[in-house]
Amino acid sequence: MTLLLEQVLNGLQFGAMLFMLASGLTLIFGIMGVVNLTHGSFYMVGAYCAAFALGKTNSFAAATVAALLGAGGYGLLVEFTVIRHLYQRDHLYQVLATFGLILFTNEAVSLLFGRRPPLVDTPAILSGAVTLAPGLQYPVMRLAFIGIGALVALGLWFLVNRTRVGMLVRAGADDREMVDALGVDIRRLYTLVFGLGALLCGLAGVMAAPLLAVEIGMGERVLITTFVVIVIGGVGSVRGAMAGALLVGMVDSLGRAFLPSLLDRMLAPQIATPLAAGLASASIYALMAVILIVRPQGLFPARP
Repeated sequence: MTLLLEQVLNGLQFGAMLFMLASGLTLIFGIMGVVNLTHGSFYMVGAYCAAFALGKTNSFAAATVAALLGAGGYGLLVEFTVIRHLYQRDHLYQVLATFGLILFTNEAVSLLFGRRPPLVDTPAILSGAVTLAPGLQYPVMRLAFIGIGALVALGLWFLVNRTRVGMLVRAGADDREMVDALGVDIRRLYTLVFGLGALLCGLAGVMAAPLLAVEIGMGERVLITTFVVIVIGGVGSVRGAMAGALLVGMVDSLGRAFLPSLLDRMLAPQIATPLAAGLASASIYALMAVILIVRPQGLFPARP
């Protein structure tokens, strides 16, 4: 029971990180119609900026500000110099351009910060563990990640459903041409959405830096999982991004924890161990396939 509770919390923490990444990406694709492969690079830039600031100031608050400014600023630069010229282009052009930006970003980060992965220590205020149940002590850093993910979800819900900007975002997801025809500065709306997505990547980067390895190419690995989340939840839907992130987080965490022991009871160890690793890695893709069979547009699509 203790192991189950711990893995549920791990799934929530992983889901919180995926939600920060997927919510911005699903809005960018749903509203702007842009396939942005550079999204994972913003996450990497945020993590590196946080590691650099933390090393210079020994302040996690400064690291958070650096991650947000670095990822958000780089996102706005990418939107202004590249993405806004691709709005009316075919998705193939968008994929090629943003893939090239991934390569450029990896090399630029290597030149600025070096190829040696920086070490990011857990800040003192978030170090240690708390007792949640008899025999279960859970790291404060991971609980903080879950809490911040919940706050981000509430903030996005309020922004999208209770503000004028959110009204334009929802309208843009449904009919971009009509919003433009009504006199709304669609370019400014696009820039705002793109910057918000990059900002959330920076937040995910600074929160993940003490828990995961900060290294060149870290964004590409999480980008694939982020796209899985969006497909499961429904393109253009923040609610879908949250549902997909939680599902993927839980399936991944529980699969990696319980599949090895389950297969050990059924198969020989030399077969069970590699098979469990493979099935755990493939579990989220199996989940995506099942959901697409039942609901081809995802769980909560922005458009019916």
